Amino acid sequence: METNCSNMTPLSPDFAEKENVVCIFGTGDYGRSLGFKMLQSGFSVIYGSRNPSSASLLPTGAEVLSHSEAASKSHIIFVAVQRDHYSFFTKLSKVLQGKIVVDVSNNFKINQYSESNAEYLAQLVPAAKVVKAFNTVSAWALQSGTLDASKQVFVCSNDSKAKQAVMNIVRALGLTPHDQGSLAASKEVENYPLQLFPTWRLPLYIGAGLTVFMFLYCVITDVIYSAVTEKKDASFRIAVSIPNKVFPVMSLILLALIYIPGVFAAIIQLYRGTKYKRFPHWLDRWMLCRKQLGLIALSYALLHAIYTLVIPIRYYVRNRISSNIITQIRKNETSPFDNTIAWRTDAYIALGILGFFFYVLLGITSLPSVSNSVNWREFRFVQSKLGYLTLVLCTGHAVLFGWDWFLSFSKYKWYLPPACTLSLVVPCTVLVLKLILIMPCLDRRITKIRQGWEKSSAAGTKI
Repeated sequence: METNCSNMTPLSPDFAEKENVVCIFGTGDYGRSLGFKMLQSGFSVIYGSRNPSSASLLPTGAEVLSHSEAASKSHIIFVAVQRDHYSFFTKLSKVLQGKIVVDVSNNFKINQYSESNAEYLAQLVPAAKVVKAFNTVSAWALQSGTLDASKQVFVCSNDSKAKQAVMNIVRALGLTPHDQGSLAASKEVENYPLQLFPTWRLPLYIGAGLTVFMFLYCVITDVIYSAVTEKKDASFRIAVSIPNKVFPVMSLILLALIYIPGVFAAIIQLYRGTKYKRFPHWLDRWMLCRKQLGLIALSYALLHAIYTLVIPIRYYVRNRISSNIITQIRKNETSPFDNTIAWRTDAYIALGILGFFFYVLLGITSLPSVSNSVNWREFRFVQSKLGYLTLVLCTGHAVLFGWDWFLSFSKYKWYLPPACTLSLVVPCTVLVLKLILIMPCLDRRITKIRQGWEKSSAAGTKI
């Protein structure tokens, strides 16, 4: 089969050269770092500067010209200057006509202006094809090459060809482009680098609020109660004993909070008889922050393990052990071996070790580098099946630790239950509800609903 090339017009050498040549307006930190990365990736770089003769510290191999001269030699221009200095673009409207102008700027505040910097630039040079990109990659990351944490480049533009050309450059630099649509999304893209842990805010508020509550609760029951009723100064407990109560309680509660929204979702779907209706907004937000809640819970579990290791070297513990030994010597008696207590303590420790092991396993599989290497079924098995196993082990650990404290009212100080009793309320609720939902009659119905079955369609079929 012959190929007819008569209708194929080759690109001119001048156009091919301009595609490989990039122009950068701005010789500051970001402009220099971007040019350095471009040169490493095989591009020719021309800087556009208001004072070409005074520009210094530029990468070796780059050329420096005036703005108009530099723009005339390249088809793609990167704008690495602040919005306050965009006024010179009005003089370049003819030179930039039909060219791709990439705005990489950021603001100092979220929603600082009514329109984004890219939209403002598009108003100044309406004949150019404005693209928003590279504002989420730092100058330091570009120059040092440590891009593991910032490989994502969000790209948006009203011109699909210009956007594709910029995305090709992003790939050539070893980065990952993400198409965000039209230039209307540029304001949101510009807000990304200014947000402080946006996905962590709610989990951190939940964790901090519960931690403060549990800490004050333990101070009341362990320190203030002893000072008021027994006239004892137990304030030393604030340093180690109380944190080592708060950390496991918080870890168990947060672990349960990861799985309870899934239980609520199943109950809502059962009630509605369909999966094609949105969950309530609060449940959506809750489900989206489960990964962050899990990592916070793992952090508390790790702190609990570390604090537990220092128990034998504490002065309070050593003094208590030695006092007990001296008392037995004076009374010439020994404590008989209790097989029940031995089983309880060994089982309590074993469940804690196993629970912590699966905790760490859940944390490892939530890392992007690990989760991207497993398929959906494997990821779901670890996060769901092993997650519930972790919850069962940790709940058993807490139950064996409390033992008969739940029924002993002498442990209820000022009618307040022990902290370990409070920690079991949420996880036990989750486990009981989950046991109900995995009953065959309910599990089959939930499975059918999640496969697309609807209660209303079934009723219509019968009619």
